[in-house]
Amino acid sequence: MHDNHLSRHAQQVLTVTQGKSHLHGPGADPSIARSWLRCLEDYHLDPALTMAPTVLEHGRVLESRERLQQVLQIAGNEMSSLHQQLSGAGHAVLLTDARGVILNCVTAPSERKIFERAGLWLGSDWSEACEGTNGIGTCLVERQALTIHQDEHFRGRHTGLTCSASPVFDPHGELLAVLDVSSARPDVSRQSQFHTMALVNLSAKMIESCYFLRCFDNQWLLRFHLQAESVGLFSEGLLAFDGEGRISAVNQSALNLLGHIRGGLLGKPVEAFFDCSLDELLGRASANASASWPLRTRDGRYLFAVLRGESRKPSPIVPASIKTESAALSGICLGDVSLQADFRKALRVFERDVPLLINGETGSGKEAFAKAVHQASQRSSKAFVALNCAAIPESLIESELFGYRGGSFTGARKDGMRGKLQQADGGTLFLDEIGDMPLALQTRLLRVLEDRQVVPIGGEPEAVNVRIISATHRNLLERVEDGSFREDLYYRLNGLEVALPPLRDREDKSELLDFLLAEEAGGETILIEEPARQALLGFNWPGNVRQLRNVLRTLAALCDDGRIGLEDLPAMIRQLRVPILKPDLSEHPLEDAERLALLGALEKTRWHMTHTAEQLGVSRNTLYRKLRKHGIERRVS
Repeated sequence: MHDNHLSRHAQQVLTVTQGKSHLHGPGADPSIARSWLRCLEDYHLDPALTMAPTVLEHGRVLESRERLQQVLQIAGNEMSSLHQQLSGAGHAVLLTDARGVILNCVTAPSERKIFERAGLWLGSDWSEACEGTNGIGTCLVERQALTIHQDEHFRGRHTGLTCSASPVFDPHGELLAVLDVSSARPDVSRQSQFHTMALVNLSAKMIESCYFLRCFDNQWLLRFHLQAESVGLFSEGLLAFDGEGRISAVNQSALNLLGHIRGGLLGKPVEAFFDCSLDELLGRASANASASWPLRTRDGRYLFAVLRGESRKPSPIVPASIKTESAALSGICLGDVSLQADFRKALRVFERDVPLLINGETGSGKEAFAKAVHQASQRSSKAFVALNCAAIPESLIESELFGYRGGSFTGARKDGMRGKLQQADGGTLFLDEIGDMPLALQTRLLRVLEDRQVVPIGGEPEAVNVRIISATHRNLLERVEDGSFREDLYYRLNGLEVALPPLRDREDKSELLDFLLAEEAGGETILIEEPARQALLGFNWPGNVRQLRNVLRTLAALCDDGRIGLEDLPAMIRQLRVPILKPDLSEHPLEDAERLALLGALEKTRWHMTHTAEQLGVSRNTLYRKLRKHGIERRVS
């Protein structure tokens, strides 16, 4: 049966490529027919051949990941968010380099084998020349977003896949990567991919814009659009220029809005395209640009723009007592009193070379806290290098952490690769999800911490001066007890343990809400109406700060009039209800009265546990004990 399917598919391919009439089926799409023809005439591929995909050697995969390190960092959260938006099941979210080699994959652990059987391996080459017509490879050739649905694939072995891919371009218009969503489910229709394709394209544009902003972190950045409300969204024009006003880079939206080709802009003075002097333009600059202003082009058209100056990072909400002269904190809100105290302690011990262990639920802001400690320390001018021990395949983590010497294994780069420990020399190494580090690497890491030397694979010992901050959402003592984490490493890393509170228990939720919205609005002024604010503050946020940020990012992207109302919120947040029970005749009137008093206090403080305990004059432990006694919990209907 399988052989018959391959033969029928191969015959269909040959029929179309021979120019015979084919009004229905995959060959009816001219772009598919063109791709099939390339596969036969240029690449000399056989549609019936069932050979496994080409997989790059370990060293070459590491080299590609190193080359796209910034893109992989930016894309990581976006890929996870995209996987969640697609309801997860049945989808693999992939990122490849400009050659079509898969460098990262997000999928459900239970489905990983399904996609590996389909050939979607880390390091596998999905260029058109290797795998024929497919989402990744054909996107690379066509340089545009597209969907390849089942029988539209060239190779018969891939006809069980449906792939939607979008290109990611660098600030100079060169193809940087491809973002792809693949499904191996047989019931996927082409119509159902319209929604998927839209999400993939939006995520690719988000990665593209974030990469543009990071590449030109030290230059002036003009953001503009035809509509004021669209400044800060993914469709905005981005134009970077240096201190002399010479244009360094533009994105495609900027070219479209200005009506010029890239070569006609680069290196030219920005004044040549806008009806104002450079001094007037720079006078509008702001480190935290918010409200847009009209900007007239030389040909008489009006745009709306904001200009971000050199100090562009959002000002943190931090009490003066914990600001230091060495660095201004950014990317973190510290309005919670207990969080401020923890930060002060963490900074003091970090300056004495005491390792920090940050514990907290997933999404509670462990990396942001670690980075803020680094930025406030005397090491702020040195590198802050992050490594997620759970996100990197076990086969690659040793090379990523320790590096390797050139020629130390097949496929290794001639000049070798510096690992994260060497990259962090003089600065800080942040080891996220340290509880997931393989045991063999735990032993090597402990030796580095003791000897202050790192030994690259195939190399000689090198001295390193690095401070370690590690983080986990797991109970490391339990992992020590079950033998999956070294006890000596645990005590070596746990110089000071900081427990970050979950978002639901933070006292600064209102400040944090405004802080994150300002970041996600990208300079646009957005107001939250009071009913919407109360619903956001009252929600339980099981995904913590990360979930709140994702919700605010979506709300900011969809906001048309600069206001967020209750009706704009996701249904699960709008429908929050606080259970208020009416008193019934009971055999336990005192217990009923206590229960009602608890519920009344919780409603009044919007379920803020610290404030509720203070109002009732009890400790938080006593409050939690009474809630368990009466079976009180917040419910989402």
